[in-house]
Amino acid sequence: MKKLICLPLAVLLGGSTFAQTMNLKTLPYPATKKVDTVDKYFDTTVPDPYRWLENDHATDTKAWVQEENKVTRAYLDQIPYRDAIRKRLEVLWNYEKFGAPMIEGDWTYYSRNSGLQNQNVVYRQKPGQEPEVFLDPNTFSKDGTTSLQGMDFTKDGSLVAYQISEGGSDWRKVIVLNAATKSQVGDTLRDVKFSGIAWKGNEGFYYSSYDKPKEGSTLSGMTQYHKLYYHQLGTPQNTDKLVFGGEQTPRRYIGAYLTEDERYLVITAANSTTGNELYIQDLSQPNSSIVPIVNNFDNEHSVVDNVGSKLYIYTNLYAPNHKVVTVDAANPKITLWKDLIPQTKNALTVTTGGGKLFAEYLQDATSFVQQYNMDGKLEHTVELPGVGTAAIYGTRKNEKQLYYTFTSYIYPPTVFKYDVNTGKSVVWKKPDVQFDPNLYESKQVFYKSKDGTRIPMIITYKKGIVLNGHNPTMLYAYGGFGVSLTPAFSTSNIVLLEHGGVYAVPNLRGGGEYGETWHKAGTKLHKQNVFDDFIAAAEYLIKNKYTSKDYLAISGGSNGGLLIGATMTQRPDLCKVAFPAVGVMDMLRYNKFTAGAGWAYDYGTAEDSPEMFAYLYHYSPYHALKPAEYPATMVTTADHDDRVVPAHSFKFAARLQEMQKGTAPVLIRIETNAGHGAGQSTAQVINQQADKWAFMFANMGINW
Repeated sequence: MKKLICLPLAVLLGGSTFAQTMNLKTLPYPATKKVDTVDKYFDTTVPDPYRWLENDHATDTKAWVQEENKVTRAYLDQIPYRDAIRKRLEVLWNYEKFGAPMIEGDWTYYSRNSGLQNQNVVYRQKPGQEPEVFLDPNTFSKDGTTSLQGMDFTKDGSLVAYQISEGGSDWRKVIVLNAATKSQVGDTLRDVKFSGIAWKGNEGFYYSSYDKPKEGSTLSGMTQYHKLYYHQLGTPQNTDKLVFGGEQTPRRYIGAYLTEDERYLVITAANSTTGNELYIQDLSQPNSSIVPIVNNFDNEHSVVDNVGSKLYIYTNLYAPNHKVVTVDAANPKITLWKDLIPQTKNALTVTTGGGKLFAEYLQDATSFVQQYNMDGKLEHTVELPGVGTAAIYGTRKNEKQLYYTFTSYIYPPTVFKYDVNTGKSVVWKKPDVQFDPNLYESKQVFYKSKDGTRIPMIITYKKGIVLNGHNPTMLYAYGGFGVSLTPAFSTSNIVLLEHGGVYAVPNLRGGGEYGETWHKAGTKLHKQNVFDDFIAAAEYLIKNKYTSKDYLAISGGSNGGLLIGATMTQRPDLCKVAFPAVGVMDMLRYNKFTAGAGWAYDYGTAEDSPEMFAYLYHYSPYHALKPAEYPATMVTTADHDDRVVPAHSFKFAARLQEMQKGTAPVLIRIETNAGHGAGQSTAQVINQQADKWAFMFANMGINW
């Protein structure tokens, strides 16, 4: 363990601080024009004065972005210790990082970062030999913003298709290499989005994409219908065969993969982010048809494995916490499904490897893993090193070792090698971080939300902390789309924790921590539950003296950005600092951009009904803003975000600057050559985190 270095930091209860000496009331925000755009929903007219900011190609939008970034940069650069925080983060980040290995052909592949490289490098190694570089994404672009977004090998490991993202965009390129020579095979596929790569032998592969938008820009234009294609190696992309989707079967999301024996093509199809149809095609039979197993979107299903014609299906049909069932592919009707791993009180995900099934359960948002054979017999319970999050990496059936990572808020991500036969684990790679877990505590508490629902929260802090209400605290949450927030180590959070700060993560309704029932309790006309759960978490921290309003910051990204925006508008008095990141802020128009229409299962749309419109209009952060004293706010977004388009953040920030009646700053930080978050360079991440902590500490009156 490296020697821990702590920088002195004091909470100043008096005296001059940066926030006090800045004349925040006179921050030179750009003069943002307003237009007379009005929409009508049922019998209600809704003004949208900042609609023009939705046009990301317009000259006036680009000029506004530049002016806002100038204001933000000038403010952040005047914080006297901002650069010291950045340098501390660079020191903390500068350790060797490894990803879990995978065996392909004669080689073992893994990712490694020497410390401060912008992108992780893919290495490979044969037994007894030195590792060699296989792919170095740092060479893909000069500024390190082109990232590797997945690699898929043929079964024999001789070919690999890898995807790259430029500037963080969801639109990808696919490049095929001869693994032995690292030379490119065929042309680069372009305009691929939300897709895996499913090899069929060594001849070609299946992939999914959308037609390029005809209206709006490539980044913000609506992507409506997914299509599944088959690409034959050596042929032009424009001759690829349409396999599923298009005018005959229009679907918003289509995925495909092959069973390990390559007998079955499995197709999942959906119109929203929850619930899917399930199809198979028997590729061992020439000219076989695509056969539906489930032909509705009411539940979630996937084929996780097969033994001959026996299919193993992971599903939440009649089982909101999920289960595994089996059925014969020759007659896969739902009425013939047989439970193999029944539903329990804990939410379940499943991974396969070594000819086994690994049931990964969540017990109050932490991992519990059991190994079953293919007949459903329990063989081992995986002994994890503590309470935290385990991620199992699947392997082929003939491999008797697999890898998993384990992490928690105070346990840096460590890669373990697991023996399928004995059920024993050994450390494969452990990071050498400047962090001593023995000095910190991560404690789970339960509190009651507004309606009495019991909500879990994990609070992390330095041992010996004094509960006096003066501890700088970051409250982070998500609460949507069935996403489970489980314990995970953050290098950036060391900056907070080593100086006596508190990091708290509640598991709100809308997530998947307690299965689909928990998810549904935070959707559509129940979305307010999510905001109430979060507000109650803040009140718990304040009541129990972990912090107080003057030392509390709230943070969330994407759907979590919506959470922060809604919390700010409903309770502007709750906290001192707010960080809404890449948020969904206009709930009346979110479904007009990119793949936003697919989020309707969680949100509903303003067109659904008068009741749904009124509900969305009430909490939509952009529309709910009114003159008030809001917390110090730094909105963050990126110019290449084509998941939640930056127009959401642009409009929200413009209106918040207009409605701010207090003296706290309202800034928007717009990253360039970046998207929704994935693939950002290390330099981008460190600078973003330095700005975040500097803004938070400055506005809490904390000096280094």
